[in-house]
Amino acid sequence: MKSKRKTMFVCQKCGYDSAKWFGKCPSCGEWNTMVEEVVSTAKDKGGAVRSGLTDAHPPRPIGDVTTLDYPRFQTGSDELDRVLGGGMIPGSMVLIAGDPGVGKSSLMLRACAAVARGGRRVLYVTGEESTRQVRMRADRLDAIADNLYVVSETNLDTIAVHVENVKPELLIIDSIQTIFRPDIESAAGSVSQVRESSVELLRIAKTHGIGLFVVGHVTKDGTLAGPRVLEHIVDTVLFFEGEKNAEYRVLRAVKNRFGSTNEIGLFEMRDTGLVDVPDASKLFLSERGADAGTVIIPTVEGTRPLLVEVQALVASTPFQPARRTTDAVDVKRLQLLLAVLEKRVKLPMGSCDVYVKAAGGIKIDEPAADLGLCIAMASSFASRVPRDKMIVFGEVGLSGEVRAVSQAEQRIREAARLGFTSAVLPEKNARQLADVRIKGMKLYPAATIVDALKLALPRDKSSE
Repeated sequence: MKSKRKTMFVCQKCGYDSAKWFGKCPSCGEWNTMVEEVVSTAKDKGGAVRSGLTDAHPPRPIGDVTTLDYPRFQTGSDELDRVLGGGMIPGSMVLIAGDPGVGKSSLMLRACAAVARGGRRVLYVTGEESTRQVRMRADRLDAIADNLYVVSETNLDTIAVHVENVKPELLIIDSIQTIFRPDIESAAGSVSQVRESSVELLRIAKTHGIGLFVVGHVTKDGTLAGPRVLEHIVDTVLFFEGEKNAEYRVLRAVKNRFGSTNEIGLFEMRDTGLVDVPDASKLFLSERGADAGTVIIPTVEGTRPLLVEVQALVASTPFQPARRTTDAVDVKRLQLLLAVLEKRVKLPMGSCDVYVKAAGGIKIDEPAADLGLCIAMASSFASRVPRDKMIVFGEVGLSGEVRAVSQAEQRIREAARLGFTSAVLPEKNARQLADVRIKGMKLYPAATIVDALKLALPRDKSSE
């Protein structure tokens, strides 16, 4: 008599499992995410703790632990290396995610070719394409190298055999949602398969000292597909930002055990794939024009100062409530700044639609952009052009005060390098820079938002 297979209902969003079905997941609250999956009855032979294994690495005082730097190697892309923290670390597992067509596979194949040309063996495992399709992309990207091996495979056991035979120093899995373990009866891409396959791949990477890149899919709302536990398994999580039809892409680290999460990588999509953008400020400002509602804001991403052109359009509307639309900053932040302008500066924007965007699709999330956003919106509302060759930065408080921000000198020096001649900045930052001389740059300190508007939007040319 055959024994009945054991099944569980598993949430495809968070991994919560239950013996019965729920319309709404009790853990994450998502609807219609509970899917019935077959639970493997095979016993995990490696789960038991055997005598002698615990003595291999006994506990020791933390002062006796060595602090040698990890031996990183370069990926051939300065922007990717910057986001990783200086390069790829052998034995680390990096998850790279993004919308379809954003350039994940192209970037990985380009990195593979660069590493292979440097004398390291690379294994590219594709679960979504054939090897011929990968070769066609490699020809287009000029990514042909002798040490680059490619295989189309989804069975994790077979992939492990290929790793043993090829002995690569860099392994690419494209994508994790197509990989399956044959001892787990659920379908590829399910919570169980993604979780267990990731754990096994991490074990392979750590055991053999292999740098591992794993490509992941995202859902319609832009979050990583599969269980949240996947993000906890890997060492680094990278997200591509930018529409697939847009010209520029931003690679941002949301988790990094071996580096900072504040760094970003900038790429430009061309016929030959993704190309590094080393001087992003100059590129973003190449098409700027002097017009009402346009302000240059110097932001800082990690260690990199980045000048971004922000445009605001304020137009009266007969419809209520008025629209607030932005793809550059958080809309709640935009509403807060509009309330400050309405209350402290007496600008009646409550009956106006407000649209804000940043050149190149860059998203701005630091408080230093507050003052520039306020001036851009006020400039558009009053139809007054800001000073020529001017940058603006500073945090705006609810009482209308302009507060100091960090790395003011780096922001101003980057602006001076690109030919800007003036800066409206917080009064405290101006005092801190009193002894600093930056050639060709004039500083306009502002204590309040009213002061900043008077300085940034002069009534006549003589006041400049």
